[in-house]
Amino acid sequence: MESTPANEQMEYFEEQVRELLVPTDAEDAKLVQKGLMLYRQGVVKQLQIFNNKITSTVQDVTPCYVKLDLVFASMSSCSCPNEGFCRHQIATFFAAFSKFGSVADWVTAWREPAREQKEVADWGMQQAKDLIKANGVLKPDYSRWVQSFEVSFDTLLASKKYTSPYVIPELYGIYERRVHASAPVEQEWRLLYELIAIVVSFRKLAALSEQLNHDEDTVRRAYQHVFHNLLDDAEDLAVKIGVQSLPFAFDEFIERLKDDAFDLLRCASGLEFERIFLYRLLWVQFFKKKAWREEEILKIRDGLKNLQDWENPIPLMVAGVHLHLLVGDDESAVKLLGHVPDEKIAPYMVFWIDYLSALKAWRRVGVLIELFFQKVKWYLDALGGYHSCVTFVRSALKSVAPFCTENDRVDLYERGLLTMLPYSFGEYEYLLFERGQYDRWGELQAFVGLDFYDLPKDRLKIIEKERPEVLLGMLHQTAQREIDQKNRSSYKMAVRHLKKLRTLYKKLKRVDDWEYFMETLMDRTKRLRAFHEECRRSKLVDL
Repeated sequence: MESTPANEQMEYFEEQVRELLVPTDAEDAKLVQKGLMLYRQGVVKQLQIFNNKITSTVQDVTPCYVKLDLVFASMSSCSCPNEGFCRHQIATFFAAFSKFGSVADWVTAWREPAREQKEVADWGMQQAKDLIKANGVLKPDYSRWVQSFEVSFDTLLASKKYTSPYVIPELYGIYERRVHASAPVEQEWRLLYELIAIVVSFRKLAALSEQLNHDEDTVRRAYQHVFHNLLDDAEDLAVKIGVQSLPFAFDEFIERLKDDAFDLLRCASGLEFERIFLYRLLWVQFFKKKAWREEEILKIRDGLKNLQDWENPIPLMVAGVHLHLLVGDDESAVKLLGHVPDEKIAPYMVFWIDYLSALKAWRRVGVLIELFFQKVKWYLDALGGYHSCVTFVRSALKSVAPFCTENDRVDLYERGLLTMLPYSFGEYEYLLFERGQYDRWGELQAFVGLDFYDLPKDRLKIIEKERPEVLLGMLHQTAQREIDQKNRSSYKMAVRHLKKLRTLYKKLKRVDDWEYFMETLMDRTKRLRAFHEECRRSKLVDL
């Protein structure tokens, strides 16, 4: 089919629907089935596709009015009482999709992971039983542990019998249960065994992902949560192991784990953030000897020198910055940090700010924060997605706050708020209002383009009492926007804002300014008869 803007919009929306609906979830499977039945019954009426929207009426038990947002599928709505995606929205999606492709083929492809998953589960469980019989419970032996993990992983996940990305979570769950079944009985050895298993498994899964040519979007949709679960488990284990005194017998295991951890930096080209996260965690929590850290810096330096053209240098560079900070060589850390693209380094800097703040190394923290504010804008531009940017900015501000509070650097905090606008709007708005800087508060509202009626009522009451002139500019802007819409309902809204303006001008004893403004406005809009009628009806001007 020839590509058109409408085709591209539907393709993008269809991808979002796939992400919202999980075929292995029983409720989602029922939802798709019900939507399919409604579509096939022909009850989707008045279907229209225009202006990034799909609208319809679905003649269910009671008529339902559906609006699908082609840009943000999660913003779609239906007049029925159900929350989230409902059967009426699914039916409307199918009715629209049928104009571009086969609904039957879409449903079959969507259901495929669920079918394959059941088949995989039966096969995987039998394989796991055979592996457990062969290995039994493993006693402390680093080489034997690693070999056991690798053989089990290759048998269950890398056999090439099943290569669909959607079966990986099921197979990994079976593999993980097999690993736990062979864990040592003693609590302290079990924890170390599980941590080593995470490092080996993470490395193997990242490499497998690349071997299967699963791109970033495929991994995110199908099994990125497996990597994130591993990171969460690693953090939990780090806490548990950290609170107990480690026997000397652990030393050899930890040293060998240190060498294996280096492979996290080069085992794949994707999953950059996740690989660095795990590597960084291990070097903070377990590999604490200064000699080890200095040796690792040399290893990273050699790795960068011998890097192949096709290899991603970012993990090694970030690791280098991390190790330099751990040994206290901030000058070398900052120098290396300058070679990493701004849009890549910013999220890692937040961790280092947190780490040094916990040590109360305020002088070192201040340098990092200054650098972070220089680089963060590039990262936010590359990140894209308003909600993702807002989430990151809130996290970053939370990390910066302890330094600014401890060192009385409100100016630095405010500079960060300015740098990260519009994503820092909520925090900046609150700061200015609490400090009584109402003029700047008003300028901020105008900067982000909020209309007068979008502003919090409690805020408006206080400002109207304390600094009413701050509201004049916003009311002028909002009224003009309504007039520019050139329809009767907008003219009525404009008049409401103009009446409010008149009240404020009188309160400020600036009646002459108000009269001059209205005289100019009426002259400028003399062709808009409906607007003039609304003004006369509301007695804004003489009849």
